[in-house]
Amino acid sequence: MHPRLPLLAATDFPPLRRGRLHTLQVNLGYKCNQSCLHCHVAASPQRTEMMDGETAALVLQVLRARGITTLDLTGGAPELNPHFRELVRGARALGVRVIDRCNLTILSEPGQEDLADFLAAEGVEITASLPCYSPANVDRQRGDGVFERSIAGLRRLNALGYGDPAQDPQKGLVLNLVYNPQGPSLPPPQAALEADYKRELMQHFGIRFDHLLALTNMPIQRFGSTLVSKGGFATYMRLLRDSFRADNLETVMCRGLLSVDWQGRLYDCDFNQMLGLPAAPEGAAAPQLRDLLRHDPAGAAIRVADHCYGCTAGQGSSCGGALEDQVATMREQPARAA
Repeated sequence: MHPRLPLLAATDFPPLRRGRLHTLQVNLGYKCNQSCLHCHVAASPQRTEMMDGETAALVLQVLRARGITTLDLTGGAPELNPHFRELVRGARALGVRVIDRCNLTILSEPGQEDLADFLAAEGVEITASLPCYSPANVDRQRGDGVFERSIAGLRRLNALGYGDPAQDPQKGLVLNLVYNPQGPSLPPPQAALEADYKRELMQHFGIRFDHLLALTNMPIQRFGSTLVSKGGFATYMRLLRDSFRADNLETVMCRGLLSVDWQGRLYDCDFNQMLGLPAAPEGAAAPQLRDLLRHDPAGAAIRVADHCYGCTAGQGSSCGGALEDQVATMREQPARAA
């Protein structure tokens, strides 16, 4: 793979500081049952990195000590970690909202036949990858047969109550889908794309879901390496920089989130984790998950590089989807309260 950090390190991206920590995004390991071109983690069935039980238990201690309200579990396929279910049960017992970044095909993997039932029983919110509602496009990006297995997984989740508008929101059976562009372009407007997805998936497959999250492909790992190989890296970075919107700085995910890798090291976001940029000033020791038991990270400077333009381009992009609507919501809240 071509190194990307030397191409991204020098930056004029605006400085950022952390606010209140409300989300811990925990990468349980890089092993996955798929190997996708756009994956910024470069996950695959061949990866062996996996969080151990001691670190998973420490996650629960930190959730309790810091009063963190959301645990966002990712990978690889986070469900392949042997401590995944124990961690979910522990977090839900604390009243923490749990998000599972699910690739849908994991629901039909051998040994995971009861996974969907487990997620529903624990009230886990599912954010599932489905980069298109076209079978050919999905299989081209993610592998032959992935679309068919993904649809089967969505039907199973619907049968359990996920995506049902009549479902009690307190049960937490929220089903979100994730869209990534097929190549070096920005996602289309999220609201219009969501309407297309809902229409097409219901009409052709009878599938229901709650929200669509449109994510920009980040110029790191496999996708960044492919851009370098094809001579398109500079052009894509120019697109991201030219599409910068300062309003998106208000709601970038790193303001209220910390990323934890499989060894318990802390990063300002999952992308910085993949670039090896710890949540500390350059040259300082990498902070550890255990440090959160003693120190509040609010107010700390956030490590930035040129890839951060991927989060602020156009509508903006984060693990929660487009930022533009989140900014509008924030601005409307005081008026509603009045």
